[in-house]
Amino acid sequence: MTQENENSTMPSSIPDPPIGKRSRRPNGALEDFLYNNPDLELGGSKGFITERSHHQRIFGIHNLKKGVNPIARVEYTAIRGPHGTIPIRILYPESAEDWKDRGEAGALVYFHGGGYTVGSVDEFENGLRLMAERSGCQIYCVDYRLAPEFRYPVQLDEYDAVIDWVQSEEGRKRGVRADRVAGGGDSAGGNMTAAICLRRRDQGKKPLCAQILVYPQPRLPFDTPAAKENGSGYYLHINGIFGFASHYMPRPTKPNGPSPLDPYLSPGYQPAKELANQPRAVVITNGFDPLRDVGIEYAGKLKEAGVGVKWVHHEDLMNGWLQMTPWCHAAGDATRDLGKLVGGMVYGYEQE
Repeated sequence: MTQENENSTMPSSIPDPPIGKRSRRPNGALEDFLYNNPDLELGGSKGFITERSHHQRIFGIHNLKKGVNPIARVEYTAIRGPHGTIPIRILYPESAEDWKDRGEAGALVYFHGGGYTVGSVDEFENGLRLMAERSGCQIYCVDYRLAPEFRYPVQLDEYDAVIDWVQSEEGRKRGVRADRVAGGGDSAGGNMTAAICLRRRDQGKKPLCAQILVYPQPRLPFDTPAAKENGSGYYLHINGIFGFASHYMPRPTKPNGPSPLDPYLSPGYQPAKELANQPRAVVITNGFDPLRDVGIEYAGKLKEAGVGVKWVHHEDLMNGWLQMTPWCHAAGDATRDLGKLVGGMVYGYEQE
């Protein structure tokens, strides 16, 4: 449900102060799913190596016994990036065949969540298939290098390389129009999407047509009501977020190296005036998510900066629902609605 109307998933008015509501209880299907999978958590006590294996076992599309979303075709490819080979999985929706044949297709370059440290395209493909068909956009799912083995700015460098590739002749060969390339990501992937939009703006590079921020982490959320309300028990642990940030942030060897306040590490710490001249945005937040209020805060700053923003708030959902569509109808509905918003952003109209 959204901030304004529990029976609607249309964009809502951004609240000021930026504090989101949550329903009396989280969605029952998500509660049951977490109860039946007690080892599934993000930022928990068992550490990221164990979490990597648990996520792959439960969410990996090759392990799903039900609820696999159909897609017209999947292409497995890779490019040579600045730090080595970057695997890319391209989802071609049936709903975009006409656009592709005319060279007018939209594309979404997607960086998955997982605290920069956990996750793979295998675990996100199923939900992204649903989003691709609903949006009419090809989705370029990127298996970027994970922290802590690789730290900032490696991931942003790879994001940049894939965007350039999709905006080039390689995208045109696949029927993509260069000015219909968006970027998106959930949670930590939302942070990196916001950051890459700022970095490309500052470097004078061709912008994305839109930024899709799915329950993003624009900055560390320790000082918000959402952090206290949703500290643990809802998949993502608030205290674990600090560990993920520590994994991602670099260790400068020279004075004046990157700090946690830098715009490409923490877009949400920047004043609104520093966020102008960016691609328009979709921002999704959840009631039972420690990232809830920093996502709303960032949506408000973008709006204040003159960036077009569509904000949708699900009062009874939590972080990670994009991966949970086989077990929760509400997660599937939220993914379809998100696809509709993506299609509207990329093609300039609301998908029917």
